[in-house]
Amino acid sequence: MEIKVYSGRPESCEGRPDRETAVYDRLDRLGIAYERADHEAVMTMEGCQEIDSLLGVSMCKNLFLCNAQKTSFYLLLMPDYKKFRTKDLSKQIQSARLSFAGPEFMEKYLRIAPGAVSVMGLMNDTDRQVRLLIDRETLEAEYLGCHPCVNTSSLKIKMSDILEKFLPDTGHDYTVVDLPRE
Repeated sequence: MEIKVYSGRPESCEGRPDRETAVYDRLDRLGIAYERADHEAVMTMEGCQEIDSLLGVSMCKNLFLCNAQKTSFYLLLMPDYKKFRTKDLSKQIQSARLSFAGPEFMEKYLRIAPGAVSVMGLMNDTDRQVRLLIDRETLEAEYLGCHPCVNTSSLKIKMSDILEKFLPDTGHDYTVVDLPRE
């Protein structure tokens, strides 16, 4: 896979999906600097390893979850080396029977398709229906690796910019969770 790393937005966004261009517009408007890698579509954490090394950041796992009734939705950001177990998270957020939310809910709330789930999707959740959960180890990292609402590009952004500029602009807060290491 050929991967190139750039600073900031593409020179031309022609041919790129509107959802991706909207991310660059938002980050630029907020004065958030970022590095960008363009690449073939990746659907797994393993597929992100080469991208991670070029960007100098680990892409975090982004899991879109819901309760059994499909009335509460959660976006979980966690390190790629941790395994997700619903029981570990359910206790911390007082929500039993968590499962992965379907693609129709990803599109409805975040305007994201499977494989591209990212904190950037919160800019599309204008009614704030999705609760952001961040694992403590991800929160404490200097940088966050994420997709710009598509899985053909990856971004490296300072975590402080996510917390202090991006999330306040979207109207989202976050809950810190502690997921165990293996």
